[in-house]
Amino acid sequence: MDKYDIDVMVATEEHVHYVPLILQTIEDAAKVRGTGIARRTQEYVENKMRERKAIIALYKDEFAGFCYIETWSHHHFVANSGLIVAEKFRGLGLATRIKLRAVELCFERFPNAKIFSLTTGAKVMKMNSDLGFKPVTFADLTEDDAFWNGCQTCVN
Repeated sequence: MDKYDIDVMVATEEHVHYVPLILQTIEDAAKVRGTGIARRTQEYVENKMRERKAIIALYKDEFAGFCYIETWSHHHFVANSGLIVAEKFRGLGLATRIKLRAVELCFERFPNAKIFSLTTGAKVMKMNSDLGFKPVTFADLTEDDAFWNGCQTCVN
Protein backbone atom coordinates (compact mmCIF):
# COMPACT_ATOMS: atom_id res chain seq x y z
CA MET A 1 0.00 0.00 0.00
CA ASP A 2 1.28 3.44 -0.92
CA LYS A 3 0.63 6.36 1.43
CA TYR A 4 -1.13 8.17 -1.39
CA ASP A 5 -3.75 5.40 -1.53
CA ILE A 6 -4.98 6.89 1.74
CA ASP A 7 -7.43 9.79 1.43
CA VAL A 8 -6.89 12.70 3.84
CA MET A 9 -9.91 15.00 4.05
CA VAL A 10 -11.95 17.32 6.22
CA ALA A 11 -14.25 15.15 8.34
CA THR A 12 -18.01 15.68 8.17
CA GLU A 13 -21.23 14.23 9.55
CA GLU A 14 -20.76 11.16 7.35
CA HIS A 15 -17.64 10.21 9.33
CA VAL A 16 -19.09 10.22 12.87
CA HIS A 17 -19.42 6.43 12.88
CA TYR A 18 -15.60 6.28 13.09
CA VAL A 19 -15.52 8.17 16.40
CA PRO A 20 -15.53 5.16 18.79
CA LEU A 21 -12.58 3.67 16.89
CA ILE A 22 -10.77 7.02 16.87
CA LEU A 23 -11.21 7.40 20.63
CA GLN A 24 -10.04 3.84 21.27
CA THR A 25 -6.99 4.35 19.05
CA ILE A 26 -6.10 7.54 20.94
CA GLU A 27 -6.55 5.87 24.32
CA ASP A 28 -4.48 2.83 23.32
CA ALA A 29 -1.66 5.00 21.98
CA ALA A 30 -1.64 7.16 25.11
CA LYS A 31 -1.27 4.07 27.31
CA VAL A 32 1.39 2.33 25.23
CA ARG A 33 3.54 5.29 24.26
CA GLY A 34 2.84 7.60 27.16
CA THR A 35 1.72 10.34 24.80
CA GLY A 36 -0.03 13.42 26.10
CA ILE A 37 -3.10 13.23 23.89
CA ALA A 38 -6.05 14.78 25.71
CA ARG A 39 -9.06 12.57 26.33
CA ARG A 40 -12.18 13.77 24.56
CA THR A 41 -15.76 12.54 24.66
CA GLN A 42 -17.54 10.94 21.75
CA GLU A 43 -19.86 13.95 21.57
CA TYR A 44 -16.89 16.35 21.45
CA VAL A 45 -15.23 14.56 18.53
CA GLU A 46 -18.53 14.12 16.68
CA ASN A 47 -19.13 17.87 17.00
CA LYS A 48 -15.67 18.58 15.58
CA MET A 49 -16.65 16.54 12.54
CA ARG A 50 -20.04 18.21 12.21
CA GLU A 51 -18.37 21.64 12.47
CA ARG A 52 -15.81 20.60 9.82
CA LYS A 53 -13.00 21.17 12.31
CA ALA A 54 -11.42 17.74 11.97
CA ILE A 55 -9.29 15.81 9.53
CA ILE A 56 -9.75 12.11 8.88
CA ALA A 57 -7.62 9.73 6.85
CA LEU A 58 -9.24 6.68 5.28
CA TYR A 59 -7.88 3.77 3.28
CA LYS A 60 -10.97 2.85 1.28
CA ASP A 61 -13.45 2.72 4.19
CA GLU A 62 -10.88 1.81 6.85
CA PHE A 63 -9.90 4.37 9.50
CA ALA A 64 -6.23 5.33 9.14
CA GLY A 65 -5.77 8.59 11.06
CA PHE A 66 -7.30 11.69 12.58
CA CYS A 67 -6.81 15.09 14.18
CA TYR A 68 -8.96 18.11 14.95
CA ILE A 69 -8.56 21.84 15.37
CA GLU A 70 -9.66 23.99 18.28
CA THR A 71 -9.77 27.74 18.78
CA TRP A 72 -9.40 29.95 21.84
CA SER A 73 -9.41 33.63 22.71
CA HIS A 74 -11.98 34.56 20.07
CA HIS A 75 -10.17 32.68 17.28
CA HIS A 76 -6.86 34.41 18.05
CA PHE A 77 -5.24 31.02 18.74
CA VAL A 78 -5.89 27.77 16.89
CA ALA A 79 -4.31 24.41 17.59
CA ASN A 80 -4.32 21.09 15.85
CA SER A 81 -4.80 18.36 18.42
CA GLY A 82 -5.48 14.68 18.85
CA LEU A 83 -3.20 13.62 16.00
CA ILE A 84 -3.34 9.85 15.75
CA VAL A 85 -2.48 7.28 13.11
CA ALA A 86 -3.80 3.73 13.38
CA GLU A 87 -0.99 1.28 14.05
CA LYS A 88 -1.39 -0.50 10.70
CA PHE A 89 -0.75 2.79 8.86
CA ARG A 90 2.26 4.06 10.82
CA GLY A 91 5.56 4.60 9.07
CA LEU A 92 4.00 5.88 5.84
CA GLY A 93 4.32 9.60 6.52
CA LEU A 94 0.59 9.78 7.11
CA ALA A 95 0.87 11.86 10.29
CA THR A 96 2.62 14.58 8.28
CA ARG A 97 -0.09 14.52 5.62
CA ILE A 98 -2.81 14.79 8.28
CA LYS A 99 -0.96 17.60 10.07
CA LEU A 100 -0.46 19.52 6.81
CA ARG A 101 -4.16 19.26 5.97
CA ALA A 102 -5.02 20.41 9.50
CA VAL A 103 -2.75 23.44 9.11
CA GLU A 104 -4.39 24.22 5.76
CA LEU A 105 -7.78 24.00 7.46
CA CYS A 106 -6.57 26.41 10.15
CA PHE A 107 -5.54 28.92 7.49
CA GLU A 108 -8.81 28.45 5.59
CA ARG A 109 -11.05 28.88 8.62
CA PHE A 110 -8.98 31.24 10.80
CA PRO A 111 -6.49 33.10 8.59
CA ASN A 112 -5.44 35.60 11.27
CA ALA A 113 -4.96 33.15 14.13
CA LYS A 114 -1.70 32.00 15.66
CA ILE A 115 -1.42 28.27 14.98
CA PHE A 116 0.19 26.00 17.53
CA SER A 117 0.63 22.33 18.31
CA LEU A 118 1.29 20.92 21.77
CA THR A 119 3.11 17.64 22.11
CA THR A 120 5.17 15.56 24.50
CA GLY A 121 6.31 13.11 21.83
CA ALA A 122 9.72 13.33 20.16
CA LYS A 123 8.42 12.25 16.74
CA VAL A 124 5.71 14.90 16.69
CA MET A 125 8.19 17.52 17.94
CA LYS A 126 10.48 16.68 15.02
CA MET A 127 7.58 16.74 12.56
CA ASN A 128 6.44 20.11 13.93
CA SER A 129 9.96 21.49 13.56
CA ASP A 130 10.23 20.12 10.02
CA LEU A 131 6.94 21.85 9.19
CA GLY A 132 8.17 25.19 10.49
CA PHE A 133 6.62 25.30 13.95
CA LYS A 134 8.81 27.15 16.46
CA PRO A 135 9.13 26.07 20.10
CA VAL A 136 7.63 28.52 22.59
CA THR A 137 7.05 28.56 26.33
CA PHE A 138 3.64 28.00 27.85
CA ALA A 139 3.61 31.71 28.74
CA ASP A 140 3.42 32.49 25.00
CA LEU A 141 0.19 30.53 24.61
CA THR A 142 -3.36 31.64 25.15
CA GLU A 143 -4.50 32.61 28.63
CA ASP A 144 -7.98 31.24 27.86
CA ASP A 145 -9.19 29.13 30.80
CA ALA A 146 -10.96 26.71 28.44
CA PHE A 147 -7.60 25.84 26.88
CA TRP A 148 -5.91 25.13 30.20
CA ASN A 149 -8.92 23.19 31.50
CA GLY A 150 -8.71 20.99 28.40
CA CYS A 151 -5.09 20.19 29.22
CA GLN A 152 -6.21 18.50 32.43
CA THR A 153 -7.45 15.49 30.42
CA CYS A 154 -3.99 14.70 29.03
CA VAL A 155 -2.48 11.41 30.16
CA ASN A 156 0.94 13.05 30.70
